[in-house]
Amino acid sequence: MATLSELLAQKAALEKQIIETQREERAAAIAQVKSLMSQYGLTLADLSAKGGAATPRRGSTGKVPAKYRDPDTGDTWSGRGLQPKWLKAALANGRSLSDFSV
Repeated sequence: MATLSELLAQKAALEKQIIETQREERAAAIAQVKSLMSQYGLTLADLSAKGGAATPRRGSTGKVPAKYRDPDTGDTWSGRGLQPKWLKAALANGRSLSDFSV
């Protein structure tokens, strides 16, 4: 069984190896990218141009305001997605969607 100091020395050696391997792999990746850019005549401007690359989607813009409200319970629905149970039941009983408009 190794002592604590031996294990710490092994850890330090492994961390040094990890850093060196990361550097080498990064350098190889950069060289590969440069080679592909040269092969296809690409520039940095080509990489950031909107036409060739897919643009990331924006995230949610926030909560959607309610369009419909149940006057009895105060429950709301934005009009998006499935209709809530309270609204389905009211519509089945002959009420109109406009009865719940906010």
